[in-house]
Amino acid sequence: MSSVKENSRKIEQMLNLSLEKSNRKRSDVQVIAVTKSVSSEQALAAIEEGYDHLAENRPEGLDLKQKELNDQRLVWHFIGNLQTRKVKKVINKIDYFHALDRLSLAEEIEKRAEKSVSCFVQVNVTGEETKSGISPNQLDDFIKSLSQYSKIKVVGLMTIAPLNASETVIRSAFVVLRKLQESIKDKALPYAPCTELSMGMSKDYTIAVEEGATFVRIGTSFFE
Repeated sequence: MSSVKENSRKIEQMLNLSLEKSNRKRSDVQVIAVTKSVSSEQALAAIEEGYDHLAENRPEGLDLKQKELNDQRLVWHFIGNLQTRKVKKVINKIDYFHALDRLSLAEEIEKRAEKSVSCFVQVNVTGEETKSGISPNQLDDFIKSLSQYSKIKVVGLMTIAPLNASETVIRSAFVVLRKLQESIKDKALPYAPCTELSMGMSKDYTIAVEEGATFVRIGTSFFE
């Protein structure tokens, strides 16, 4: 198993190549280390390499890492499906939520949050039945209906590209998301600035960066 140090060097090399291709700067992209399936010790190795944005996908995992790492400088992301009944265990412990995809969830966040929460609306760009997310043609209405929730700030959109698809299919999914994000950003809604794009994981973050991702969620490439 290669070390997190070695892996992060490789990630940075790949990132820089993609940034160069798309004429962007390293500061344009925030790397999130997805620590959901590793120990706090491994998470710490990533932190020591300068990655202070971490992501978990289960309330228990989030709770444990925050206790064990106990570092106020860390920025916490919750990724993946969040059950409505578990919102109260998570929402006041995180800085970003990446999977807002239904009004019942927005309602529960509104009820439980003590302050405004930076949310990404999850979009199911490719219409896969196994995936959560708002369909592109329902996105405008969904964003509109979020205006009634004062604790929700739509900072951007998020998608998960199809697994094991060709580069062309993956790239076109990211292009669609970027166009959707730009169209919402252009509306200049105070509660939905929508300036960010959370897309790209270990297998496809280089393509995502070329297509404008501002947050990439990397787990496997760090820790395996």
